[in-house]
Amino acid sequence: MLGLNLSNISSKIPEGCVLLRGESVSFRRLNRLLSRCHLDTHQPRVLKLALEKSDFYLTLVNKKSEDLVGFVRVTSDKGLNANLWDLVAEPGNEQEIYITILVSKAIEIIRSEMQGCSISVAAPSISIKALKANGFLIDPNGIQIMGFNLR
Repeated sequence: MLGLNLSNISSKIPEGCVLLRGESVSFRRLNRLLSRCHLDTHQPRVLKLALEKSDFYLTLVNKKSEDLVGFVRVTSDKGLNANLWDLVAEPGNEQEIYITILVSKAIEIIRSEMQGCSISVAAPSISIKALKANGFLIDPNGIQIMGFNLR
């Protein structure tokens, strides 16, 4: 659940990177990033379907190397709920900055295009600090998530 105090967000994109919305993404590069973050990788057909069924997705790309350094996708029922999925960022010194950029931009878009939706996120533990800084509460009011693996 998203709190209302977002005054401490620092979402300045580092020099040499570009944030893209809905641009074509290499499934190989996305899987490489997921793997580097110790998350499950997926077959290209599964990734393609996930992106097609998403309302939008954001990629953070290093302009010089064209490497994918951050990714998040968003789904919504456009009424009550918006969900952030596959939130990942290249491990290293900039990881928290990349996650903060992705989360704050996703929130900005959701607030603009899906007003009234509560926002939830399924994310790895490396993103907890950035999520809290962006106003997320961990399991608010004891709410727990459940997942179902479709494999």
